[in-house]
Amino acid sequence: MKKHHNTIAIGILATGLSLAGCSNVLDEVNRQTYTPGYFQTQAGVESGITSLYANLRYYWGNGYWLIANETGTDEYTYGHGGNGNDLPIDMSGKGALNATNCRADVLWNVAFTDINTASGVLENGASIGVSEAMLSEAHFFRALDYFELVQTFGGVPLDLGSGQLKFNTASVRTSKRNTVPEVYTKAIFPDLLTAITHLPDKGRVTGGVTKTAARLVLSKAYLTYGWWLQNPNGIPTYPECDRTDPDGHTASWYFQQAYDIAITAIKNPGAFTLQPSFYQVNVGTNDRNAEILLYADHTQSSNYYDGGTNFDWGNGNSPGNFARWMCRWDYTFLESSSHPVKWTKFRSVQRQAVQGKDRPWKEMATPIEVMTKTFKEKTFDSRFDGTFAYQFRGNWELSGANSDGNGNANVAYNANMLPINAEDSVLTFIDDDAILGSIVYPVKGAINAAGDGTSAAGYSNVGGGVLPGRADWVIGAHGISRYAYLNNWKNGIYRTGDKGLGKPNGDSPRPYPVLKLSELYFIAAEAAVKGATTESGYTARDLVNVIRARAGKWTYDNNRQREKIVDHSAKMVAATPATITIDYLLDERSREFFGEGYRWWDLVRTQTWATKAATYTICGLQAGDHTPQTITRTITKDHYLRPIPQGQIDALQISAAEKTAYQNPAYR
Repeated sequence: MKKHHNTIAIGILATGLSLAGCSNVLDEVNRQTYTPGYFQTQAGVESGITSLYANLRYYWGNGYWLIANETGTDEYTYGHGGNGNDLPIDMSGKGALNATNCRADVLWNVAFTDINTASGVLENGASIGVSEAMLSEAHFFRALDYFELVQTFGGVPLDLGSGQLKFNTASVRTSKRNTVPEVYTKAIFPDLLTAITHLPDKGRVTGGVTKTAARLVLSKAYLTYGWWLQNPNGIPTYPECDRTDPDGHTASWYFQQAYDIAITAIKNPGAFTLQPSFYQVNVGTNDRNAEILLYADHTQSSNYYDGGTNFDWGNGNSPGNFARWMCRWDYTFLESSSHPVKWTKFRSVQRQAVQGKDRPWKEMATPIEVMTKTFKEKTFDSRFDGTFAYQFRGNWELSGANSDGNGNANVAYNANMLPINAEDSVLTFIDDDAILGSIVYPVKGAINAAGDGTSAAGYSNVGGGVLPGRADWVIGAHGISRYAYLNNWKNGIYRTGDKGLGKPNGDSPRPYPVLKLSELYFIAAEAAVKGATTESGYTARDLVNVIRARAGKWTYDNNRQREKIVDHSAKMVAATPATITIDYLLDERSREFFGEGYRWWDLVRTQTWATKAATYTICGLQAGDHTPQTITRTITKDHYLRPIPQGQIDALQISAAEKTAYQNPAYR
């Protein structure tokens, strides 16, 4: 298991790049590197554009990038398997976050190569007859890379060695960071406006970028820049500069632009549409659905297309999709009995190549508040059920792990020595105030229904408790720990053609979503809360209620694994507050996009990270620890920027003082 990393020194040169794979959809040839001359051919330009899609895999779907954007927020803390990648970024006193251990390096080490490739495409494409529409794909990706960088690090270089936004072909060991306004007004906004003008409504190829995708990124960039200009909480920026817009616009102007562009996209979505239910957005059988505007693509049918990723056994390397491993606790330690009277233990839940039940690396854990506050409403709102695996069902029959003594491999004995069948729940996380106090947990040194007293792990082997008459082990919401917590179901593996338990240990062949149509509703709503003038029928509450109404429409009960056709949309809409606030929008964002890799950006943009994530509650590291602890994070204003990776600093051939000045202030 690869758990640590080596920072790659890129030095901002990027004269060539590796192509992650070839696509029969994009019809390209797999190449190891690109030369400047190759970009002066039609094939070279098209291959360069293809590489921009392929390189999405190097961070979207990368588990360390997920850690960088989720751990330390109100969505995730470190888990039982936490290590140097996880502990410092939690900001809870388990080591200082610095330029060596911050995994935002995953983005830095990819983005500048992409930016340089896009610039090479744009400098050469028009002269050899490449269409404006195709060139606008390069405009889109260059803007996307810069937008992701500026949200993460603050100001970044526009000149990679040959001039601002120029294709660089020379080895360069010096660098100058531009200011945040320069990055937005010189790179992000112009590129996206060009992309919107020339991109088609329907992608050139399957998964290709469109006007709708460009409108989403531009509206979000305007929104983010408006917050930056306004700076309500006095968050410092770097490089230091005045918070004035070079184009003379105000924060209010940008909020209005964000709203207007998002509404235009909502009214004119092109080939895209919201899915009928939340479950249908994220279930593997419906991947690449019409709600997903952009994804880092993978396919089970071709390792070659995937850049040589390993679908049998992965090691935690890009371009593989392994993000899901980080947010899995090790449910495979769960035990049941093969004998109806004498406890005869066996492992009743195995790794399986299905969503929510695959390879556990135990690095990211959900705090208690995720279940008790963020997803408090679970009856009408389908999003808790459609986000988490909170029931862990037996699958021993697929591995031949059990026989009840009579040759019946489908029966086991579980909590209260009650029989369960294969695919019944072995353990369930519950949040029912009426019964939480009745749970009997195992106690070391005391014999009870949950254990023989030898350990706090008990008969279940994971600290599961018992309730009268229930055959499944239970853990109450306030018993969620760094050891046992909610598994993210959405990003789980999905494969076809497998037998038995399948191949749960390899890279996932699923595409990883990057942009969703649903986010446009949140962008427009947030801009409205920030003062944008709204259109009739498109107020902040109207927009949020489109998403909340959809959340009330159940088409499948995910954890109970059965069809459920129920429409609670009216109840969901009625429960929406009359006045929408930023705090409420952030909660709704978490319910809609939990664990997808956006949360840190959301909290940084709204300058609420230090308040929304200031404290959290969770039990300890060991199986059977059900004593909640309140943890306090130390998040200063300087932490609202991530550190420039140490590999980048080391690669620069400049003075020690200049290297210090290149780094963001919190990490010097």
